Amino acid sequence: MSFLWAIIAGLIIGLLAKLVVPGRQPIPLWLTTILGIIGAVAGNALATAFGVRDTGGIDWIRHVLQIGVAALLIALVTPFWARRHA
Repeated sequence: MSFLWAIIAGLIIGLLAKLVVPGRQPIPLWLTTILGIIGAVAGNALATAFGVRDTGGIDWIRHVLQIGVAALLIALVTPFWARRHA
């Protein structure tokens, strides 16, 4: 069941990251989800390193880090994907 939650979280984080990145990102939904999953894992690692992974209430800093890493990954991957499929 945790695998399914990782996919759902990756999809949500990836879509939010696409909203943060300016311009159009012509990457498929499956790639958005994978980059969202990677961003979630890396964002959790950063939050743990900074000591802000678990806070009292909603972990806003952790979520911002997850979306930020996913947005960075989408911004880096999009030009390669667009060039490959042009």
